[in-house]
Amino acid sequence: MATQGLCSAGGSEPFWDWNLTWYTENPDFTKCFQNTVLVWVPCTYLWVCFPVYFLYLRCHDRGYIQMSHLNKAKTALGLLLWIICWADLFYSFWERSQNIFRPPVFVISPTVLGITMLLATFLIQYERMKGVQSSGIMLIFWFIALLCATIIFRSKILNALNVDAEVDVFRYVTFYSYFILVLIQLILSCFPERPPLFSEAVNDPNPCPESSASFLSKITFWWITGLMIQGYRHPLEAKDLWSLNDEDKSEEVVQGFARYWAKECTNPKKPPIKMVYSPKKQMKSTNSDDDVTEEVEALIVKPSQRNSQPSLLMVLYKTFGPYFLMSFLFKAIHDLMMFTGPEILKLLINFVNDKDAPNWQGYLYTGLLFACACLQTLILHQYFHICFVTGMRLKTAIIGAVYRKALVITNSARKTSTVGEIVNLMSVDAQRFMDLATYINMIWSAPLQVILALYLLWQNLGPSVLAGVAVMILLVPVNAVIAMKTKTYQVAHMKSKDNRIKLMNEILNGIKVLKLYAWELAFKEKVLGIRQEELQVLKKSAYLAAVSTFTWVCAPFLVALSTFAVYVLIDKNNILDAQKAFVSLALFNILRFPLNILPMVISSVVQASVSLKRLRLFLSHEELEPDSIIRGSLKDAEGSIVVKNATFSWSRNDPPSLNDINFTIPEGSLIAIVGQVGCGKSSLLSALLGEMDKREGSVAIKGSIAYVPQQAWIQNATLKENIIFGREIKESQYKRVIEACALLPDIEILPTGDRTEIGEKGVNLSGGQKQRVSLARAVYCNTDVYLFDDPLSAVDAHVGKHIFEKVIGPKGILKNKTRVLVTHGVSYLPLMDTIIVMTDGKISEMGSYQELLKQDGAFAEFLRTYANADQDVETGDANSPSVKEGKPMENGVLANEATGKPIMRQLSNSSTYSGETGKSLNQTSTTELQKAPTEENAWKLTEADKAKTGRVKATVYWEYMKAIGLFISFLSIFLFLCNHVASLASNYWLSLWTDDPVINGTQQRTHVRLGVYGALGISQGIAVFGYSMAVSIGGIFASRHLHVDLLHSVLRSPMSFFERTPSGNLVNRFSKEIDTIDSMIPQIIKMFMGSMFNVIGACIIILMATPIAAIVIPPLGFVYVFVQIFYVATSRQLKRLESVSRSPVYSHFNETLLGVSVIRAFEEQKRFIQQSDLKVDENQKAYYPSIVANRWLAVRLEYVGNCIVLFAALFAVIARKSLSPGLVGLSVSYSLQVTTYLNWLVRMSSELETNIVAVERVKEYSEMEKEAPWRIEQTAPPDNWPHEGKVEFKGYGLRYREDLDLVLKNINVTINGGEKVGIVGRTGAGKSSLTLGLFRINESAEGEIIIDGNNIAKIGLHELRFKITIIPQDPVLFSGSLRMNLDPFEKYSDEEIWTSLELAHLKNFVSSLPDKLNHECSEGGENLSVGQRQLVCLARALLRKSKILVLDEATAAVDLETDDLIQSTIRTQFEDCTVVTIAHRLNTIMDYERVIVLDKGEIVECDSPANLLQKKGIFYNMAKDSGLV
Repeated sequence: MATQGLCSAGGSEPFWDWNLTWYTENPDFTKCFQNTVLVWVPCTYLWVCFPVYFLYLRCHDRGYIQMSHLNKAKTALGLLLWIICWADLFYSFWERSQNIFRPPVFVISPTVLGITMLLATFLIQYERMKGVQSSGIMLIFWFIALLCATIIFRSKILNALNVDAEVDVFRYVTFYSYFILVLIQLILSCFPERPPLFSEAVNDPNPCPESSASFLSKITFWWITGLMIQGYRHPLEAKDLWSLNDEDKSEEVVQGFARYWAKECTNPKKPPIKMVYSPKKQMKSTNSDDDVTEEVEALIVKPSQRNSQPSLLMVLYKTFGPYFLMSFLFKAIHDLMMFTGPEILKLLINFVNDKDAPNWQGYLYTGLLFACACLQTLILHQYFHICFVTGMRLKTAIIGAVYRKALVITNSARKTSTVGEIVNLMSVDAQRFMDLATYINMIWSAPLQVILALYLLWQNLGPSVLAGVAVMILLVPVNAVIAMKTKTYQVAHMKSKDNRIKLMNEILNGIKVLKLYAWELAFKEKVLGIRQEELQVLKKSAYLAAVSTFTWVCAPFLVALSTFAVYVLIDKNNILDAQKAFVSLALFNILRFPLNILPMVISSVVQASVSLKRLRLFLSHEELEPDSIIRGSLKDAEGSIVVKNATFSWSRNDPPSLNDINFTIPEGSLIAIVGQVGCGKSSLLSALLGEMDKREGSVAIKGSIAYVPQQAWIQNATLKENIIFGREIKESQYKRVIEACALLPDIEILPTGDRTEIGEKGVNLSGGQKQRVSLARAVYCNTDVYLFDDPLSAVDAHVGKHIFEKVIGPKGILKNKTRVLVTHGVSYLPLMDTIIVMTDGKISEMGSYQELLKQDGAFAEFLRTYANADQDVETGDANSPSVKEGKPMENGVLANEATGKPIMRQLSNSSTYSGETGKSLNQTSTTELQKAPTEENAWKLTEADKAKTGRVKATVYWEYMKAIGLFISFLSIFLFLCNHVASLASNYWLSLWTDDPVINGTQQRTHVRLGVYGALGISQGIAVFGYSMAVSIGGIFASRHLHVDLLHSVLRSPMSFFERTPSGNLVNRFSKEIDTIDSMIPQIIKMFMGSMFNVIGACIIILMATPIAAIVIPPLGFVYVFVQIFYVATSRQLKRLESVSRSPVYSHFNETLLGVSVIRAFEEQKRFIQQSDLKVDENQKAYYPSIVANRWLAVRLEYVGNCIVLFAALFAVIARKSLSPGLVGLSVSYSLQVTTYLNWLVRMSSELETNIVAVERVKEYSEMEKEAPWRIEQTAPPDNWPHEGKVEFKGYGLRYREDLDLVLKNINVTINGGEKVGIVGRTGAGKSSLTLGLFRINESAEGEIIIDGNNIAKIGLHELRFKITIIPQDPVLFSGSLRMNLDPFEKYSDEEIWTSLELAHLKNFVSSLPDKLNHECSEGGENLSVGQRQLVCLARALLRKSKILVLDEATAAVDLETDDLIQSTIRTQFEDCTVVTIAHRLNTIMDYERVIVLDKGEIVECDSPANLLQKKGIFYNMAKDSGLV
């Protein structure tokens, strides 16, 4: 043989000798084998790795590491090793010269080894230059070298101890030095180098230790231990978390993704996407087969049909593929290693059978079993780590992409997906991809495992395996059907969930209106209706899940049963001995996992394909064309805004809303746009902003734009941040702007001045204040062109006047800018340079005030109807500079002549009705003002989602069990027990069977054994089916119960609760937490119980086989529990931090969607994208450690499991004389499973704990304070109450919160039945507070209100609120039919509704709609103009026709003409009713019988308007300001 020729001159030394190596008590390798193979193995490894590793390092340069002592030592040792190898080589040459001829191997091996050592030294330096801090390749190289050297070392020592052996002193010395140096190199390789120069880690306050951890620390996840200890000592907080690694940050990830997506979209092969936005109605029918096929196609990418659309899958692959491909390699190695267990088990059972085998073989098998298991653990968790990190990046990319897309999507496309659906894309669909990333490799790995297992089974049992395979193949179609069904249910469930969340969103946004109208019950029914559909679907899915669990738990057993039955029955001589039975069982157990996971993977792939489709559709929506409006400095511009023959529509296939618009606006002029409600004034501004689809013509705007929308958009930030809006802070300019916008007095009242946090949608500001903040933002931005959409409607007359003078008018701050103002205020028109009059989407007239009067067209008509009474006063008034000489003005607030001090404007709550009850800010006393700055953080308005700390209390589990029903709970536990007892019994029976003695080549009693085995199996199946059903159905009971509770208690909460709680939190409870309770918790409970009983079962079996194991199991159990406690403390907190930091991502997204037109107008997209990225990164900062913590835990636990394997095998080897092979097989095959089950157990128990938090959070809201009961039977007033409508306030007082001053004090006034009373007062005088008291939105602090002899505090809230009607200030509509908006309880007939519409002047509009009363209002009623919404609210009031009507500045958003109509309607229709009007426009109440003037919460004047004017008091001054006197 060639190898023998290498080793000795005449081939006298053999290469291999079984007697020396195997059949002996003291094994050793031959000299030849030691000198060749053992030397060459490490060399081969390094040379094979080198080319790949070298290329990898060239591409991934992390920076340069300075020389350190560690590096110098490694390099020096490498060179020393090289010198030692070559010393050997030269020694061989020297021997030649002395005529001592050695075999060639003495020259070859040192040469190869020496060159390899040089290569190793080169790599040590090259890694340093490329910034590798710790190298796995080198560590493994030194480890292999040491392992091989150890064998030679032992052999040499044994040889030297031999008396008559010759010892080659020189070679012994060099070898020992070599051995010691390799050992030192291995130890040095375990330590990491210092970080590279200029790396980010240096200037990062809390860098992630991962990058600088050593290789060993990385593969065992030791580097996170510091955080675990910290988390165990005290609950983690956000500041303890590390920064993200650069490659995980949003900037990196999203940019990569966006780049590839842009490339994919511009691919020339692909024609542009034709998208038709079909109306919602068609959508309902599409949920038929074609829908399914389309989604299945998404799975199998057929180039022929699908090349028309950009493939999102390709983009994801290009972005995340390269990193993810590493996981393929790890998975493949792990799959191959899984089969070493059963093979070694086979050898072990043979060893126990063979009583002559030397003992060391048993220990070798045990060692191999342990080593393989440990290696498998490390590889598997590297694989998981890659998958989870990829999943995390996927989520980041999707959220980032959706956010960026939402900023550029057209309005028509925006209508096709509601806010709820878009938020779902970010939360639910992104989550789907994360789940998929961990499973996707199973698509190829599961079949691979199945094939390998079947191959080994065939070798073991021969053709009878086919019986088992047949059973499996039969089960596949069953599961395919189940998977398809599950998918259709999935889609249906998503649909009803979307609808439910959308409805909840609206309910929470319009909760104030619901309470005022007492409509909670109608909407509760609507939600529960949708929820009922959802639960039907869930129930069907639960039945399916039970069937599939049954098939999957029983599959491995049925396979084993059929295989063993066939094997034993086809041939009498087929003996089922321990080796065959238990090796087969171990293989069946391996089979069980891929077969179990495949359906999960398939359903996960299916879900992800649905999500992929939804995402692809969203990301390919049309975008606004940035160049449809020419922005920037125009060289030949005739004016600041030039519009030529332009026609606009809201979407490509809508009829145009604005037709041939032509106008040119010179630079620096002031333009008004006037016209009736719904004639296209706001649309014109949108068109100028580029929000509409330009059909033809051209629009050019010179310079930058600022935009003030009709409904102010306020961010959840401080007041100052709202105004500065991302520009740099210039204090002087800021002060000027605030003063001009009359915000100083408001700021003085806010608890912490302009640093006060404003709640979501500006809830703690009044309507007027929101409008002024929105205006201040525009003014501060200092742009060239200003577009104002009726900002003066929401403020009082005198504030409006102040703003016009100081800001918008000819003498205001903006006098040199181009200003376009949409307005209803006639008084400002004479000051305009040009007035544009719009009718029905066209410009009917255009010119200056005087010109239009001369033309005597529509405009003059419009003016005459209005202002004939006060017009002359107005014109004179406005043009004379000395309007206000008589009264000093300070900060836009009229000063009291007597004192000259400003009347302190209290924070107005007057103006807002949509959920903004002038929160708790109102009326802060002066003492509080002074102390405010000191307690800066004391005053936060919105409560952030709080992270609870500590263990989840047992009561939560008990709550959940009660929600399920105790009977079902205990039944399912009992069935679990039965299942596992049957399972253990069947396997124990199998071990007894295999130990049956063999007589004449056959076993007796085969049929009995088989029968009992089968019966135990079937009983196991029945138990499985039972518990699966019980848990699933129980889970649905629980989620129904918890959802009803949550919904009821949220609707019963007082207004103050909604003001404190951001709507994001509430929506989160209704979507995420309820979803968890619906679908996650029952599954997790099943798995948790399963793994727990499995682990206990395995321990029982091991103890039965080898009782001595009782010594080891308790300490291992202790370690297990210790690690578990350690882990859960940290993991739970990380999970909570993650879910708390998730809310802001969605809140910010919601906010952005609401204000997207403002963001675009100010061109602030970039800043908002950065903010969103930051919030996502904050969230991932908590998520990343939590996935690493999972790996940390799993590695530690699997080591505990591996120790159980080690000891089970070890004790079996030690006690082999007394053990039967059947028991050895049983105990070791069970111990092999323990690792997996332990892992599952901890994962599931922590999953259970983190998910049961959902129950805790849902219950948390059901324990909040509630408002007064809706109905009180005992005190219910008679049906015809209030018959007269007399309202008496007796010593009435009101405050917003316990710790604040009274907003209203000693109000004593009686309003007689049928009287018309106006309430006036400066903003913040407490006008709206009066109505809040009347409707008991806030309960009284003192005194009482009596209506027709009934004290309203004594009756139920609904009984009160049904009987009095309000027309609120902010008109809120809900999505649904117009009819539903007018009459949700369906109490009125169609005729009554039409009559009310006619009286509200909406009949013409509604009859022109295609669907008449069934016209779908979009979310928030956005497809009606604000004025039309106001009229809808009037129609509601007309329908109710109650004795008492409250108008809260109901006409602010309506043009004067419509306002007149409304007033006349109210006069005629509510003639015999009591009408209370809160007025900003005094002309509306001049003909009322009485006027009440409020100031600082007290009544200062109360008389008829005429008398009050003669008194020359406050009312007179207000009238004078409005130009009425």
